[in-house]
Amino acid sequence: MTGAAGDVAELEQYRTELTGYCYRMLGSAFEAEDAVQDTMVRAWRSFEKFEGRSSVRSWLYRIATNVCLDALNAGNRRARPMDLTAPVPVAKAQLNSRPEVTWLEPVPDGRVLPTVADPAEAAVAKETVRLAFVAALQHLPPKQRAVLILREVLAWRASEVAELLGTSVASVNSALQRARATLAESEPAATDTADPLDEEQKKLLDRYVAAFEGYDMAALTALLHEDATLSMPPYDLWLRGHDDIVGWMLGVGEVCRGSRLVPVVANGTPAFAHYHPDPEGGFSPWALMVIEIADGKVSGITSFLDVQRWFPLFDLPERLEASPEG
Repeated sequence: MTGAAGDVAELEQYRTELTGYCYRMLGSAFEAEDAVQDTMVRAWRSFEKFEGRSSVRSWLYRIATNVCLDALNAGNRRARPMDLTAPVPVAKAQLNSRPEVTWLEPVPDGRVLPTVADPAEAAVAKETVRLAFVAALQHLPPKQRAVLILREVLAWRASEVAELLGTSVASVNSALQRARATLAESEPAATDTADPLDEEQKKLLDRYVAAFEGYDMAALTALLHEDATLSMPPYDLWLRGHDDIVGWMLGVGEVCRGSRLVPVVANGTPAFAHYHPDPEGGFSPWALMVIEIADGKVSGITSFLDVQRWFPLFDLPERLEASPEG
């Protein structure tokens, strides 16, 4: 393959890993894809001028980094509800919506995790797209964020990062040290990544589905950590603990009784497409539910409610039909 088609093919092989990099930088699946597309267009237009003094991969990362840094100069830092407000007792709960640009977004694994042969490398990739980890990255200044991702996640050498950023190795090492110190102050909670071969995880998720679809609050409570959280972007409300989560689900959340859950994977962790009973029959999209698991129990439930964005992104059906038995 030669000419323009060959140039495109050479660039496209890096799309998934670049999207993962941009997602960690920006915290938005859609902004990450836009950044990578911008990167690809810039690279393709200047491919003939590429002098080969670095690899094509390094060159693309340099362009992608500049695109992300330009985007982050606007000052927006995406967050989770728990980054913005304190937990609210269910008796005082109010649904206050915030703009889309406020929120850290979910992402399908296939968009950001390239296939790699090394199990350790694959594990690091999954760990570092978890919601909690990407949320923690958003606390870092943009250049520190880039340094930490390139050094700690992608395992680049300090000299490579210095060349990419047009700075010195000493500056890179200093930025990395400051980034590590900042993360240590708000260290993301450890949670399990999705593992289809983990029988215990599979049993826990099966029990979760049975409890949620059956709206069995006693069974659901038994699966939750005592300090488990429930959040629902684009609302800034979040709840903590059995009593408030169950109180919400038996109050405002009662509309979810009779729902259906379809398993997916988001951000390296188990997730479900949540379909709500439709008055006209069947089930309609309601939320993308990302599940965080630690020590054999559910530690966090994040229900992303803007289904017009998430269900197409995850290639999910527009509705589910009712089963013959109802």
